[in-house]
Amino acid sequence: MAGPTITSSNAFWAQPSTEPKRAYRFLLIINGLEHWAVKKVTRPKWKVSEISHDYINHKFWYPGRVEWEPMTVTLVDPVSKDTTGTLMAMIMASGYRLPINQSTTRTVNKYEAVESIGSVTLVGLGGHPEVPGKADEGNVLEPEAGFTEKWELVNPWIQTVEMGEYSYSEDAILELGVTFRYDFAKYNLMNKKQDGG
Repeated sequence: MAGPTITSSNAFWAQPSTEPKRAYRFLLIINGLEHWAVKKVTRPKWKVSEISHDYINHKFWYPGRVEWEPMTVTLVDPVSKDTTGTLMAMIMASGYRLPINQSTTRTVNKYEAVESIGSVTLVGLGGHPEVPGKADEGNVLEPEAGFTEKWELVNPWIQTVEMGEYSYSEDAILELGVTFRYDFAKYNLMNKKQDGG
């Protein structure tokens, strides 16, 4: 009696060339922040709004606008590479000023908020990359490093910062939570950009 037929669908995971993306293989590159201080990050996500139309006792639904959700990042706060100080410098570079006197009229604006960060790039690494990229220069060597994907946030700015908390009952590393707002994200699979057109 013949055994079960092997099809492309059930033989997929048996192939040695099949390699799923792994949650721990990534680099988050943000100008001014050490990429090794990143603990975890959410991948960009979007939602489509909905519009309804009522007719007698029926309801019909239609897709509306695409809205990109904020990206959240968890960072550790080293002493020698002060993450808190870097984030405070970013908000000041965004146009914010402490209300020390009544003549302080500067405020946050989008141009300076985006410029204070420069760029936010999330890179998914492949199996065993030999060249992890030149993070200090903001350059990423794509095929040579075995990258599986790359996300680039367009016009990112800092929306919220959670500074964490001190506690006498814990010996954990101090962590910070940062939320980035952005207009949209560009997804690149290896070196093939998926632009509009």
